[in-house]
Amino acid sequence: MLIAFNKPMNVLSQFTDEGQWPGLKHHIDVPDVYAAGRLDRDSEGLLILTDNGKAQARITSPKNAMPKTYFSMIEGTPQDDALEELRQGVTLKDGPTRPAMVDKVPAPEWLWPRVPPVRVRKTVPDAWLRLTITEGRNRQVRRMCAHVGLPVLRLIRWQVGDWTLEGLAPGDWRVL
Repeated sequence: MLIAFNKPMNVLSQFTDEGQWPGLKHHIDVPDVYAAGRLDRDSEGLLILTDNGKAQARITSPKNAMPKTYFSMIEGTPQDDALEELRQGVTLKDGPTRPAMVDKVPAPEWLWPRVPPVRVRKTVPDAWLRLTITEGRNRQVRRMCAHVGLPVLRLIRWQVGDWTLEGLAPGDWRVL
């Protein structure tokens, strides 16, 4: 079984709660499924769950290079050289990243309000990027963007492999 879940902000990618942060059990009542990969507590979007260990390994293994596409609201105005640096791959503290596909895009039409809302500063512009990576390091998109001077204000995973968030509101899930 494969499940697509639209993980809301401040929900953990595990079934157990931790302190003030709720886990997946508050949204998904399906026995014996586990997240294939993770999304940080402060990230939103597509989380794939499965009851099949081989499927979980196929989705998460770096050797399979399964593409993951994110929409990232960043602080600042992205310059061509920063985007090109992301396209070439950047060197983080844990080593060089694989190249990313990245484009500046308008705010997604399907975007839902975030709770809590993003703190917007009137004196600092923001923009949206669509990034596709083939790794899944801890906080990788956030760290890559920060490396090129574009701090992430909001991060939404839209796609993993061929699966997308299409039609899923935050907190909703469907069997794939």
